[in-house]
Amino acid sequence: MIYRFTLISDEVDDFIREIQIDPEATFYDFHKAILQSTGYTDDQMTSFFICDDDWEKEKEITLEEMDDNPEMDSWVMKDTVISELVEDEKQKLLYVFDYMTERCFFIELSEIITGKSMDGAKCTKKAGDAPKQMLDFDEIEAKTAANLDMDENFYGDQDYDLEDIDRDGYGGFDEGGGGNPYTEDMY
Repeated sequence: MIYRFTLISDEVDDFIREIQIDPEATFYDFHKAILQSTGYTDDQMTSFFICDDDWEKEKEITLEEMDDNPEMDSWVMKDTVISELVEDEKQKLLYVFDYMTERCFFIELSEIITGKSMDGAKCTKKAGDAPKQMLDFDEIEAKTAANLDMDENFYGDQDYDLEDIDRDGYGGFDEGGGGNPYTEDMY
């Protein structure tokens, strides 16, 4: 049996990778195949997440042991066989390759090929350039600023005059017996 996974990115429209892998291989083998297919270095913290149909994270498979609590289930890539957590076509996973900004690949088990077998993993389709593995702080700041679109009027006109505020324009304060909190000595 062979699992064929399809990887896409929400950062690069034409990026796609298809990786075929033995379901009895480990998530670490899958991790190495992803790194090789993207040209990424193996010096960053990464994780796989098993997701539901809406891409909500359910189980995390970490590169290194992160939890020393024996009462909590924890999965480590080198110790976890893929078929232990992935067994159905269309199963969704995330592969977080940049923990600082939670950038990731969206992965789907697109096909289970029966009657064939293979050792390890190989990339069978490669299109588009992979997104940068890590963003530097200037890029993170620029990306954040572009999303906020703040200028000097973000909080409104800074040149207001208290004389322009009409106490009678704030209706509803006298209703309900609370009294008007805007009294003459507040102006």
